[in-house]
Amino acid sequence: MQYLEALTPPVVMCIAFSLMIRTLFRNQGGANAAKEDAVAEAITVAATPAQRLAKD
Repeated sequence: MQYLEALTPPVVMCIAFSLMIRTLFRNQGGANAAKEDAVAEAITVAATPAQRLAKD
């Protein structure tokens, strides 16, 4: 019975990780891709001047 207790956490983590990867792949692209790209670009542009000031 101890082997069952020892195997339960890795099996649960494997299932959870598989579901997370599946969700990530299903959410790639689609209608939200352009909006997500625009947000990422805005964050990058906003961070760039702050990084320049920090270097000076």
